[in-house]
Amino acid sequence: MIRLEEVSARYRRSGRLVLDKVSLELPKGSIGVLLGPNGSGKSTLLKCVSGLMKYSGSVFVDDKPMEKLRLRERSSLLAYVPQDLSFAPSTVFDAVMVGRLSHFGLSPSEADQKAVWEALDDLGLRELALNNVLELSGGERQKVALARALAQNAEILVLDEPTSNLDIAAEMNIVSLARNLAKEKGFTMILSMHDLNLALSLGDHFAFLKGGKLLSFGGRDTMDSKTISATFGILAERVDAHGREYIIYGGKQ
Repeated sequence: MIRLEEVSARYRRSGRLVLDKVSLELPKGSIGVLLGPNGSGKSTLLKCVSGLMKYSGSVFVDDKPMEKLRLRERSSLLAYVPQDLSFAPSTVFDAVMVGRLSHFGLSPSEADQKAVWEALDDLGLRELALNNVLELSGGERQKVALARALAQNAEILVLDEPTSNLDIAAEMNIVSLARNLAKEKGFTMILSMHDLNLALSLGDHFAFLKGGKLLSFGGRDTMDSKTISATFGILAERVDAHGREYIIYGGKQ
């Protein structure tokens, strides 16, 4: 469970307010998607949830105040995957092992190695375990980042635009994997993304942000034409086609 109570945040240098008294609650085991234009506060909110940015207000993870958690305890509760992935030159196996650093001292144990192999299997990466992570495709590196988060054995996954810079097939693959893993393993997941249709196929709850303010938060009914138009300033319509729901959008209001 993730709960935010009037969370606000500012940039350190400029002092500009980038998140303005945002309150929401994401139930345990559900998937929450943050939607909004660039600069709306999505990444800032995820950094606040992860304890990576100073804020006012309160953030609770499983009813524990984030600001009072030690790093090791925070790592056991929450895994964060940033928008800009960064890997040192290493094998895929070692890149995923980084997710276990908070669990061991000088060297990894058999339990740590087992957790890495399980994460690689979950993401279909076992055959690439000894490959150089820097030589993988964008979609494969995104899977490695997700495997690294899974290996951490945290209860909550925080993903900042996990499908950015991926082609359509890779986007759909990552979204499908993320949803299946979350549901099978009972993770709570909160992530940001831009594609409304991918968001609709993935999320249980949706938060619409604009100018640092929360315009709307709720279940699938929240993904309506009025809310989308108010958030992005475009015309939008939610339609049924071939047994699935889609968001059709385009043109300014």
